[in-house]
Amino acid sequence: MAGVERTRLWRRRVVHALAALLIVLVGTPILYVAAAFLLGTVPANAGWSEPREGVAIFIRTNGVHTWILMPKVTPAMDWRPYAPPEHLADPRWGAASHIAVGYGNREFYLNTPTWGDLTVRRAVGAFVGGGRTLLHVEHVDRPGEDEEQRRIMLRPEEYARLAAYVRARFQRDAAGRTMPVLGRGYGASDMFYEAEGGYSFVMTCNEWTGRALRSAGVRTGLWTPLSQSIMWRLD
Repeated sequence: MAGVERTRLWRRRVVHALAALLIVLVGTPILYVAAAFLLGTVPANAGWSEPREGVAIFIRTNGVHTWILMPKVTPAMDWRPYAPPEHLADPRWGAASHIAVGYGNREFYLNTPTWGDLTVRRAVGAFVGGGRTLLHVEHVDRPGEDEEQRRIMLRPEEYARLAAYVRARFQRDAAGRTMPVLGRGYGASDMFYEAEGGYSFVMTCNEWTGRALRSAGVRTGLWTPLSQSIMWRLD
């Protein structure tokens, strides 16, 4: 009888452990999305208003990831030394008017060029965090607004703060030069660069975009880990 009772106790413990694991697996994503939604609705820089004139930037999304598109040359910032044409598979793209900069997990960026390359290990690794990060820089000529791209007008001093935030995320070598991952762009007009900072479920590619906008003084959510956290305020 004692053996039967021990078996029943062991089974109950296993059932309780599996139930707890199921609650964690199901509940964690729900809590994460709920927190992203709630904190995304609470504005930082609530008093900000968009000026009629200034420096036009764009925020791009593919539904999951966001980029910041900035003019290549303004009085506040010249991006050409950071992403020169000689880093590109086709240097002619160096004449494009804008650059699009995104931030992400190094492993995910380099080994997931399409959603068909996504694996559970890479997705979990990017979510949990750890490892190095990269900046993805694409050269874009004369961007415009569409369903995936929204324009924001910034005052010159706001753009200067935004550019300073992005500029500081480029890792530099001993000579002060940016560090491209040569040969690893997705196409002829883009390149990856070694970046400063970490990546996790808290500091995502979209939260990086949100922090850049908040540093400029733009009205956006307090925490913006999802693409929707950024884009819904621009619609």
